[in-house]
Formats: sequence, structure tokens, C-alpha cells
Amino acid sequence: MPTPSQSLTLRRGPRWRNRVALAPLTNLQSNADGTLTDDEHDWLARRADGGFGMVMTCAAFVDDAGHSFTGQLGASDDAHLPGLTRLADSLRAAGAASSVQLQHGGRRGDRALTSTLVAPWDDPKYGAQALTTDGVQQVIADFAAAARRVERAGFDGVEIHGAHGYLLAQFLDGRNNVRTDRYGGSADNRFAIIHETIAAVRAATGADFQVGLRLSPERYGIVLDEARELARQVLADGAVDYLDMSMWDTFKHPHDRESHDRPLLDYFTEIPRGDVRLGVAGKILSSAQVHECLDRGVDFVLAGTAGILHHDFPRLVVDDLDFTATHPQPASHFIAESVGPAFLDYLATNWDDFVTAGDAT
Repeated sequence: MPTPSQSLTLRRGPRWRNRVALAPLTNLQSNADGTLTDDEHDWLARRADGGFGMVMTCAAFVDDAGHSFTGQLGASDDAHLPGLTRLADSLRAAGAASSVQLQHGGRRGDRALTSTLVAPWDDPKYGAQALTTDGVQQVIADFAAAARRVERAGFDGVEIHGAHGYLLAQFLDGRNNVRTDRYGGSADNRFAIIHETIAAVRAATGADFQVGLRLSPERYGIVLDEARELARQVLADGAVDYLDMSMWDTFKHPHDRESHDRPLLDYFTEIPRGDVRLGVAGKILSSAQVHECLDRGVDFVLAGTAGILHHDFPRLVVDDLDFTATHPQPASHFIAESVGPAFLDYLATNWDDFVTAGDAT
């Protein structure tokens, strides 16, 4: 079994220096137009300095209609290039592979930031309009254009965000996506936007550009059997270099009672994957848990909470088999870890039991 300190070779692009990657984390530190700030740069560059094998940005919107929250990073316009280039240069100088997660909020976009919300279906609850077939194809083109822009900036790759109920994941929702074109109805039709986005991103970028995909294994109208089948198709196709399964809790059992006999993770590690790498994210906070994931068959782990708490989490994992990242911590701890004011306020306000009460500034 691999160890956390072992490097990871992917089908395309640079080798990762170890098996611990920084998960994409909402941090609200970008400018209102999606351009990079010093705080966001410093937060990510510090994680590269801390030894993460791959450092990924937060979800970056590919189109203004998909702008999902204030302070979100953008990859939709050439105005974003200078900041992205600066960040890519810093991550490379620190020895980390680099990636931008590409995202479209769909019906979960922020109406204060975009005049029109879109979705696979008309959704009065969110005030979202159903995309036409041409509109779906434009979304795919937007992902491809953003990936090309990210490559120009000097990043090693992108991750396509097909999880967490954002636009691409909305198409996977078998409860609501009853479109009558080729993007709705049957499972294969609902999967089509994922496959076509991967193909478009791959066609728009160079032969050594790394492309990953994030999927949710359940929730958001996604059932386990369909998630497994989509994962199987993506792994067999080989167009992506890695699949990132966002578990929320890597060690949980499925919601589906009929599949509750074993951990959710096992349903994905057993799928043949050739030379496509498999990563998992969700409540991985200790050296023991990193080792457990690798022992159970994944190729790498993505650390979110642990990466906020400790910029050098990979080194701590390697140096101390008993290490565990714990919280809550005082604001001074996060400031010392290069968490900027906007990010710290977000953590204190929205993450339960994370920042010591009364110590958010």
C-alpha cells in the first residue's frame, strides 16, 4: 500500500510530491469581480509551502451566470489572468502541483451577483430558468474556455466540479431532470453533460494538462447505483487523470439502507480504474485516517478542514503517526496559518465549533 509521503504519477502532467492534496475550499477572499487578492494568494501559497502535493483553489466560476457567492474566485474572463498567473507561479515555486476547480452554480448561483439563474429545469423556488439545448452547450464551452485560460495562466490542471448540487450535478438529479432533449430523462442522458464537459476541456487544453472531476456519491437527487455507474464510465474512459469523490464523511456508510452493509468508500475503490487515480475527501483529520484511506485502496486524499487548521498538514502526517488536527482554535491560530479576515469571519460564522467563541477577530 502507498504511504502519504510517496509521490504520485498521473497519466498526464507533473508528478505530485506526495499523496495529500488540498481540497477546494470556499474562502470568500476574492475581489467582487473574481480577481485574486493578496489574502487568497497568501492562503494558498502557504499550503504549497507547507508541503501539500497538489494545491487546488476554491470553486472558480466559469460564467457570470454561475457566480455563486461574494468573494468567489473567477476564471471566466481574461481580467482574471494576472491574478491566476501570479498564483500559479507561487505554487510552482513552492513545489506543489496546482489546479483550479471550475464551477457553475446553476440554480444555486447568487441572484445579487447575476441577473439570470439557470438550471436544467425551470425552478420557481430559486427563480431559475431552464437552459435550452444550445444553452447547455454554451455552458460546456464556458468550462472549456475557462480551462484554456487557466492553462495560459500556468496552472498544471483543472478540476471539473460535478458535485454538491451545483449546475453539473443538477443534471444528475433523477428526481427533477426530466428534460426531453439528450441531457435529461435516462441516466445516460443525465450523465451526458459530464462526459461532454470533460471532452471539451480535454480538447481545449494541452496533452500534459491534468484534468480531474469531482462527484458526489449520494444526495442532491443522486442515488448510489447511478453515482457508481457514472464513476465507472469516467474511470473506464480515461479522459480524466483523477476522480475526486467528495464523501462529506469518508468513513460513513451509504444513506441507502440496502447498501448500508459496508462503508461508502468501498463502493468506489472496487471499481476498475486503470491508470486514472482515485481521491477522496471528507473529515480526514489525522495521520491514521490518511493511512486508512490509502490502505483501503485510494490513491490520494484531499484535506479540507485539516488544511485550514495546519498549512503543513502533510508534513505533520508524515512525521507523527499519532497526529490529529483538532478544533476549535482561537482566531490567533488561524491568522498565524494565513487565514485572512474574510475567510476567518466565514469560518467563525458558518462553521460550528471551529473558531473559539468570542475570538473571531
